Amino acid sequence: MNIAVIYAGGQGSRLYQYSRPKQFLEYRGKPILIYTIEIFQMIPAVDGIIVVCLEDWIPYLNSLLERYHLTKVVEVVPGGRTGQDSIYHGLECARRHYPDDAMMLIHDGVRPLAMEKTIIECIEVAKEKGNCVVCVPAMETIVMRRPDGQFDVPDRDSALMARAPQCFRLGEVLSAHRRAQAEDRHDFVDTCTMMHHYGHSFHTIFGTFENIKITTPADYFMFQALMRTREEESVFGI
Repeated sequence: MNIAVIYAGGQGSRLYQYSRPKQFLEYRGKPILIYTIEIFQMIPAVDGIIVVCLEDWIPYLNSLLERYHLTKVVEVVPGGRTGQDSIYHGLECARRHYPDDAMMLIHDGVRPLAMEKTIIECIEVAKEKGNCVVCVPAMETIVMRRPDGQFDVPDRDSALMARAPQCFRLGEVLSAHRRAQAEDRHDFVDTCTMMHHYGHSFHTIFGTFENIKITTPADYFMFQALMRTREEESVFGI
């Protein structure tokens, strides 16, 4: 089985938009989070969806799920204090519904521009090799600061930026999360970082650069521009 865990438990203060969390900002009257969920709803290979949401916004999200007929969502659960904790809550929910060998597509609720082709390829590679992380090549030089204050500059041709989805078997990824919880670790920036820390290797595929995470006002304006471009391509067949 292939299950999407879409986490949208953050407030999004960097967007300077205090009337609502960033995942509920709208384009054409529809919240960003709904655009994200719809991607996975429309892919036949995805069998179910679990959404992690700010607790106070769960009733509103449930009303949106009904309005947009997002029938693959099996449960909405409250988020945690960090993105890592929110993912953990989603995985614990998944364990109540699915077996340990189910594939978990872990995806940000504010990445509404993921491509169906990329998600399907991610599933296929994960089934063949055990896991898969969608990446893009680094387009600028990466500078890494060492503990001694000096810097390393890795070869840009070998540097990748991890994006989403990131796909792991439920039993393996939940075990890593439970270990982190037991160690009181809540600072892993994403799932592949955690899996690497606990000794797991992972496999990658290339995704698209437009699969941005909407974090800042500039990201939101870029999302709007990309959506308008998609709409024009659909209308004019460009």
